[in-house]
Order: sequence, then structure tokens, then C-alpha cells
Amino acid sequence: MEEVHWLDDREERAWRSFLHMHQRLTARMSHDLAATSDLSSADYMVLAEVTNQPERRMRVLDLARQIGWEKSRLSHHVNRMVERGLVTKEKCPEDRRAAYVAVSEKGLREIAAAAPGHVATVRRYFVDRLTVDQIDSLVEVAATVLDALDRAEPGLPD
Repeated sequence: MEEVHWLDDREERAWRSFLHMHQRLTARMSHDLAATSDLSSADYMVLAEVTNQPERRMRVLDLARQIGWEKSRLSHHVNRMVERGLVTKEKCPEDRRAAYVAVSEKGLREIAAAAPGHVATVRRYFVDRLTVDQIDSLVEVAATVLDALDRAEPGLPD
């Protein structure tokens, strides 16, 4: 059996600090978004990714990978968004097994209305609290961790 390489005090503080920050920031973002729009955080995440695409549509599998969700979770959420008129699902002519998620006009209006408040919350609790060097360090840290996740063994969940 392989010996466990436990976290030292500094490493544990860093890890727990990151987890607490992430949990609290996510909760604050969700609360503020719900208070100022009809979108959930999940809705916003889907709409933000899809609207960033040139044709304002994305393959379902690519979207699931991009936001880090299982395909089934995304499929259920997208179906709820379709029912609310925020997105549409389109068949993929190149691959009959694939489908696209496309932003509807209503979805465009909803994210356009929600974006200013969302950005204000990101600035208030995150960006404006950090120095330029801290932001640069965070980008570097995130790139390092994401690269390790991208190189992980196939079949393991992200």
C-alpha cells in the first residue's frame, strides 16, 4: 500500500482557504444573480458559454466539457432552459448523435439584462479586492491546475 503524503499546515491552510472562498463566493454570486434576474447561476453559466461562440450555439458535449458537467446533468438543465424559452436544441447535420444548444432571443435578452449586475458582483467581491500581481498569480495557478486536469487519465471525471 502506498504511503499517504499528507498536507502540511501551510498546504492545508491554502487548500481549505481556497475551498471556503470558492463556496462563499459561489453562494454570493448565486444570491446576487437571483436577486437581480430570473436566471440561476447554472442558467448564466450555460448562456455565457454559448453566447461567447461566434454562432451563439455549441455542441452539447463541448458545452458539458467546457463547464465541467456530466452530459446527463447538462441535458436535463438544457431541457428546463428550453421549456423556459432561453435556449433551443438543434440537430447536428454532421453527426446524427450530436445536438447543438443555441441561445434564443429571450436568452440573449435575459443574459444581457443580468450581465451588468453579475459583473458588478464579480468586481465587488473578487477583482477589486486583488492587486494586479495577485490576479496574474491566480491566472498562473489556475492554468497549472487546469493543465494537470486536462492531462489526467482518460475516463476520470474532471
